[in-house]
Amino acid sequence: MSVIKRAGLSLWSRKARTLITLGAFLVVSVMVLAGVLITGATAKAKEAATRAVGAEVRLEMDFDSLGAGGGGLVAPQVSSTVLDAIGASPLVGSYTYTMWNVGILDGVERVPGGPQNGMADVVPGGMVVTGVLESALLPDFRSGNFTLLSGEHLSAADRDERLLLIEERLAERNGLTAGDTVTVGAYEGGGSAEFTVAGIFRDPRPTAEPDPEFYDNPAHLLYASVGGFARLNGAGDGTVQAGGATFLLADAGDRAAFEEEAERIAGDALDGFALTVNDKALRQMTGPLESVTTTATVAMWLTALAGAAVLALLTLLAVRQRRREYGVLLALGERKRAVVAQQALEIVAVAALAIGLSAVFAEDLTQRAGQALLGREAAEARDRLAAWEPPPPGSTGIDEGRDPGERPVENADPIDAIEVRMDPAALATVGGVGLGIGLLATAVPATAVTRLSPRAILTKGS
Repeated sequence: MSVIKRAGLSLWSRKARTLITLGAFLVVSVMVLAGVLITGATAKAKEAATRAVGAEVRLEMDFDSLGAGGGGLVAPQVSSTVLDAIGASPLVGSYTYTMWNVGILDGVERVPGGPQNGMADVVPGGMVVTGVLESALLPDFRSGNFTLLSGEHLSAADRDERLLLIEERLAERNGLTAGDTVTVGAYEGGGSAEFTVAGIFRDPRPTAEPDPEFYDNPAHLLYASVGGFARLNGAGDGTVQAGGATFLLADAGDRAAFEEEAERIAGDALDGFALTVNDKALRQMTGPLESVTTTATVAMWLTALAGAAVLALLTLLAVRQRRREYGVLLALGERKRAVVAQQALEIVAVAALAIGLSAVFAEDLTQRAGQALLGREAAEARDRLAAWEPPPPGSTGIDEGRDPGERPVENADPIDAIEVRMDPAALATVGGVGLGIGLLATAVPATAVTRLSPRAILTKGS
């Protein structure tokens, strides 16, 4: 009788044991397949979010490298020509850069209630003006922290124009609207020029809360078209010495390639700077996905290990019960490897049936379970974001256990939906795991028995 026919008759004659083994394999197959499907679905959702958000790479002062050389700490600068060359890279979708200086605003009244010893106490009539290439790309505007209320953003097309963005409170104090003109004087020298108000924006920080960098009333921080403001302060050719930049990559997967490209283009012009990746929005969106992936992976491996233990126990008991059968087959001249092959074939047949059944309903089951799990994680993440409160005015928040850097990113809601799809790779993974567990659980005890002589097997008993 062939090994295949004998294996089939054995499975049919031992229906109870076959059904128990099928049930164990089915549980393992469904759980492993669910883990694989959830991991694949969350990976696709994360990839989609990464491409939607993109990658924000900032060029900022590298305090470590500046402090390593000893001496005073001097803020580095880089030419706009270098930044334009980096921004022209095909890896970059859009970019902006900034520089700042003091502007003397003629006839503009300051907003009362600000901190003492602000910029006006150092430079009479002075306010901090930040020259910017693309104001819409500034982190505060991109995150939704700052809001443009009227007018238009400053853009690269306006680079050499004389345009301003003014904070809402300063505009209301002086009756300024988009289209009005303001005389801005240079910090050094007697030069001045008429600047047009391009737009009014809102900074949500209280008037009494000083800006941490300039220690001035937030209402007194202005933005200007970078080329026009640079000319006011002595750059006759419009060349800007920028203090920082932001690059938005076309593909978030190109971060490493972009850093190499930027260093190749700029060379030592970036000395004193560091390229840092701001993935806060992405982490906020994909946090629930990471939790679900971890949970699914742990459950998958625990189930696989437990299932392997149960299957090994079932197989060991089956082998012990069939010792006499093995002894008779060997005494009749059957080869040992054929006896082991029969046992393995029975397990493979049951495993294949279990994997086929799991593929029928695992997709729908995984979609429901994964969606429920992700929905709970996303709801908890939204609650944590909603519960965040900024530190009180004049406080860093450290004493209250609040970190201003943990402010939630606007328009970056945690992902709360995934789409589970069955694919051949997932079935192949489950098939490999299931068959591997079954063959390992079968081959070891069966081989141990067949190593004995037929006489020893038949006389030793069970």
